[in-house]
Amino acid sequence: MSTKKISRVVAIAASVALLSSVTTAPSQAIPKNDTQTLVSADWLAKNINDPKIVVLEVSAEEGLYERGHINGAIKVSWTKELVDPVNRNILSQTAFQKLARKAGIDKDSTVVFYGDNNNWFAAWGAWVFNIYGAQDVRLLNGGRTKWEKDGRPLTTAVSAPALGDIVAKKADASLRAFLPEVLNVAKKKSNTALVDIRSADEYSGKLFAAPGFQELAIRAGHIPGAINIPWKTAINADGTFKGTAEVRKIYADLGIDGKKPIIVYCRIGERASHTWFLLSQVLGYDVKVYDGSWTEYGNSVGVPISNPAGTVWGVA
Repeated sequence: MSTKKISRVVAIAASVALLSSVTTAPSQAIPKNDTQTLVSADWLAKNINDPKIVVLEVSAEEGLYERGHINGAIKVSWTKELVDPVNRNILSQTAFQKLARKAGIDKDSTVVFYGDNNNWFAAWGAWVFNIYGAQDVRLLNGGRTKWEKDGRPLTTAVSAPALGDIVAKKADASLRAFLPEVLNVAKKKSNTALVDIRSADEYSGKLFAAPGFQELAIRAGHIPGAINIPWKTAINADGTFKGTAEVRKIYADLGIDGKKPIIVYCRIGERASHTWFLLSQVLGYDVKVYDGSWTEYGNSVGVPISNPAGTVWGVA
């Protein structure tokens, strides 16, 4: 074989190897960052009239949106629109596409979520939108609270956008964990990292749920093997996320460095979605939300439970 032909073969082989390395690389090898997935209040205020940007408010408090919201924002109800009305499940692919199109979302839209309660339910919305393949989903850093504390304007005018053309994709199974997968972790049959983002008292079993929450489990404690890193660990006093480098170190020091898959859980999935957004969308780790969370696990018969506080059936 001539020298010229040998050089061509070597070049082709190198190209194939490079392509293979790109297509098989894990998702966390190309991390996203806060400039791609988090938007500041300043950025949103400057870009609010961009027709490619669709702002969605997902707040838990009833009537909050009606009393005033960010100009152009569309209300999305967590309890009536982002979940299935009959089964305990997220909304279906068909329902998602109908909801997103009604909100004026196109295939190339940038969707910005915000809400009350530290963006818990807004992050849930962002998680659901990622599950169904929305291409550019972001979170307003600091949520509604920071927007209001900054003295930024709100309006009661309700927008009526033209129907969008987004096409919902099949649910991405890589973003969601179910009980059998979590049980494998609890029984040490899986090397996946499990992160309980609830408070230390919920984790220990001292509290069955944080004060004011209605969704309860018959048993308290945590899933065996779970690391307790409360969601507030990554939050500044104003509700914004701490800097990327800082939170990466915080989680790494606690054993979560993105080198293996992660499952996050809380009580019903909303706080876990907040941590999912940080770990997955900002740090680029491979993360699933176990949205069944403690209200499923703690009510399940025959599953192992760790309860350092010693509470059984509500009695210490």
